[in-house]
Amino acid sequence: MSASRIIFAGTPEFAATSLRALVVAGYKPVAVLTQPDRPAGRGKKLSASPVKNYALAQNIEVMQPSTLRDDSVVAELAALQPDLLIVVAYGLLLPQSVLDVPRLGCVNVHASLLPRWRGAAPIQAAILAGDTHTGVSLMAMTAGLDCGPVYASRQLAIGSDETAGQLHDRLASMGGEMLTSHLADLLAGKLQAVQQDESRASYAPKVTTTDAQLDWHRPADELARRVRAFNPVPGAYFMLDDERIKCWAAHSVAATTAVPGTIVAASAHGVEVACGSGGLSMQALQRPGRRSVTAAEFSAQTSLAGRQL
Repeated sequence: MSASRIIFAGTPEFAATSLRALVVAGYKPVAVLTQPDRPAGRGKKLSASPVKNYALAQNIEVMQPSTLRDDSVVAELAALQPDLLIVVAYGLLLPQSVLDVPRLGCVNVHASLLPRWRGAAPIQAAILAGDTHTGVSLMAMTAGLDCGPVYASRQLAIGSDETAGQLHDRLASMGGEMLTSHLADLLAGKLQAVQQDESRASYAPKVTTTDAQLDWHRPADELARRVRAFNPVPGAYFMLDDERIKCWAAHSVAATTAVPGTIVAASAHGVEVACGSGGLSMQALQRPGRRSVTAAEFSAQTSLAGRQL
């Protein structure tokens, strides 16, 4: 069991994976920072984060400040006398007053090969850009956005049909493994961080619902990546009359002379739509409030061929 005093800051399932890895490895935090409970689901009931749920189950103290720019919060953290603050997808920028609290500073597990894809949505950004590889970086935190020096990184290949959800799970597991394998050396001061190359930096802003709308004037290859990048959240979509139809699986097909947005075929093989270049064949579609269905089922529900989206 580690005698080091660690505070863990994180919120979603990606972060909970690293927290579980820490506890299993014997690095149980003295406290956990996580976002305040948020309304979720159709009933909009307050819902605790995955990190909070796991921390409570492990009898770890949970702190949920709405801001870290509060002297009383900083004092509360300082009173815990932490050696290290580990941050994984927490959701709030740490001000310098918090960065200065731990004896050994703050480290971050980030789901990209920094300096590529700094920011809130690196997994989606890597798929959208058509990257063949991504990975996880262990970074010393500074006041800027994901721009601190990097202690270690690991790389993995992105599958040609891999969704953001699938890639998320692989990167989360990798992040937990990398964190725990380097933590002893980090706590002992044996790891040296390397400065990021600012000339290679790119940014992955937070994903919005608007980002997920399919623009049929774009190339089909790009739209196929968009479908993968926004599965499971928020779900790529298009409008069919006044209905927002989500698409969960699709691939590009050969070029067509039809006007972009034209449904050129609808069968068990897919609902094919003409794009700016090539066509997009959609295999899994979902109407609002209904379950996802195959192209065959969707095609049987309404007349589609020749319609303009």
